[in-house]
Amino acid sequence: MAGGGGAAFGPSALGTKPHWDAAYERELRFFQDTGDAGEIWFGEESMVRVIRWLEKQKVPHDSPVLDIGTGNGVLLVELAKSGYTNLTGIDYSPSAIKLSEKVREKEGMSNIKLQVEDFLAPSAELSGFQICIDKGTFDAISLNPDNAVGKRKQYVRSLRNVLKPEGFFLITSCNWTKEELMEEFREGFEILEELPTPKFCFGGRIGNSVTALVFQRKE
Repeated sequence: MAGGGGAAFGPSALGTKPHWDAAYERELRFFQDTGDAGEIWFGEESMVRVIRWLEKQKVPHDSPVLDIGTGNGVLLVELAKSGYTNLTGIDYSPSAIKLSEKVREKEGMSNIKLQVEDFLAPSAELSGFQICIDKGTFDAISLNPDNAVGKRKQYVRSLRNVLKPEGFFLITSCNWTKEELMEEFREGFEILEELPTPKFCFGGRIGNSVTALVFQRKE
């Protein structure tokens, strides 16, 4: 089940930049050889879940959207295909941005903005977003061997800086429960909605392997 609050999972290479640089170097070579963009974090249903929520809320298609830790950029491509026009993706791995640029070019989505950016030390220009989306980046930060608690707190501060007041933050996690995420984002955000995710039964208990929540930034 999703959860652990930092106690059930310890430091991991998955929380380090060298791991992701190497991973996206491999995926970039794979894309150049095959044209395949690689893994979609949490599967295609995670992208559908986000897009359905935006459509249900009638979020205007020109609303500024930020994909935090965009990876291969496939989520942004799907958002563009659904009509969203003001899309930005950031990643601290230059290899990830090179890959997402290749995917953007292949799909003919030249209006998607992509940039190398560390969300824990964002540039002054990274601000004014109505929607911020995270599929696994907060999870990875939580696994960083070097002061993960401090980095999680910095993530929340960065999110407050880049997201407009009353803007929406959509997070998908496999490491944190709803209650734990509500605690992590309690300063400056309020829970708006829990999105349905696949359930499983183990030992007579029903749970979720993934948590998907929508927060709203307080004024």
